[in-house]
Amino acid sequence: MFVKAMVMGLVEGLTEFLPISSTGHLILAGALLGFDDEKAKVFDIAIQTGAIFAVLLVYWEKIRSTLVGLPTQRQAQQLTLNVLIAFVPAVLLGLLFGKAIKAYLFTPTVVATTFIVGGFIILWAEKRQAAGGNAVRIQEADTMRWSDALKVGLVQCLAMVPGTSRSGATIIGGMLLGLSRKAATDFSFYLAIPTLIGAGAYSLYKERALLSMADVPLFAVGLVVSFLSAWICVRWLLRFIATHSFVGFAYYRIVFGLVVLGTAWSGTVHWAA
Repeated sequence: MFVKAMVMGLVEGLTEFLPISSTGHLILAGALLGFDDEKAKVFDIAIQTGAIFAVLLVYWEKIRSTLVGLPTQRQAQQLTLNVLIAFVPAVLLGLLFGKAIKAYLFTPTVVATTFIVGGFIILWAEKRQAAGGNAVRIQEADTMRWSDALKVGLVQCLAMVPGTSRSGATIIGGMLLGLSRKAATDFSFYLAIPTLIGAGAYSLYKERALLSMADVPLFAVGLVVSFLSAWICVRWLLRFIATHSFVGFAYYRIVFGLVVLGTAWSGTVHWAA
């Protein structure tokens, strides 16, 4: 079980902040490993907290200066307010529809299909950006208006469908709304902090009857591996976006989704529901 926890933690850390859907990869990995019961679903959400610790570490100077400046600095107040505004839509929709989404949409077939659709959306968005059809209004996340934050928060709700990718939805959505690639990526990371910590805490509280102290070592392994792999991934992604588009991730999504559908249809791989 500890090996499975390490694999799942690695998958979470490497995919959480890339536009390729960590939830989708966790569902597929869990299906292959036979690690997909109710406790495993809680585990998948809980280890996202490890990935968030990586964001806190990478962005620590920015987070610290924002917190210190909250009482007096308008920019710090606006950024904090924007993150809270963007966070609210996912909270409301998660409470209303989260149970139904987990019951009916957390399947390999849904994930694979969403992978493919999301890949084509990224290709379209990048083509539009390259053609100059999407004017950049906002160069830095600090200069976003509350209305921009709300729009990004609404786009984030699309990621409730597994396979969509929370980071992909917020980054690509932000770019389509007029944010620069850097501003959209930075704000996506800021927004991930309350979103993923909140989801992890709520899931642990709601499903606490499934858990016991004997599960602590397993969860700890997943958290540590998730943290370390996410730290490496976030640092790499911030360098990558300075000179590259997300087209490569789009093709990866499409090919991977087709492989999952093809292996499921042919019976080569038995993807558990």
